[in-house]
Amino acid sequence: MPRRKSPPKRQPVPDSKFGNVHISMLVSRMMRGGKKSVALRIMYDAMDIIEEKAKRNPVEVFEQGLRNVSPAIEVKPMRVGGATYQVPVEVPAQRGLTLAMRWILENARKRGGRGMPDKLANELLDASNNQGASIKRKDDTHRMADANKAFAHFR
Repeated sequence: MPRRKSPPKRQPVPDSKFGNVHISMLVSRMMRGGKKSVALRIMYDAMDIIEEKAKRNPVEVFEQGLRNVSPAIEVKPMRVGGATYQVPVEVPAQRGLTLAMRWILENARKRGGRGMPDKLANELLDASNNQGASIKRKDDTHRMADANKAFAHFR
């Protein structure tokens, strides 16, 4: 890693069907073994399922789910005088988005269902309705930060 300047952030290319940057970011995180076409097919099938079930624009449902899951505050371990404290810190927007995508994919993979498009669609629908495992994970993160508010002065 460079010592002087951090490299500039690269802007991801929007996906071809919806023209959305966040969809292409999720596809890149979903991809296994460099199989981008498989990941794209899974994502687009999931979007079709969302449109069918929610009777709404699937991109709106997707964006709403990401907003609902992304955390506002998290805890970071800080070492002060030989003891490690869990210090609550605010989450930058980019990290919040990254965590939301990670949690949605993780919980979609754990879900029971017939295939990944179905699991992903259900997880995104749940996230947009403020329910499901990803929302629970966000709530747990917020609860932990709230419990450690006493150590906020170490920030």
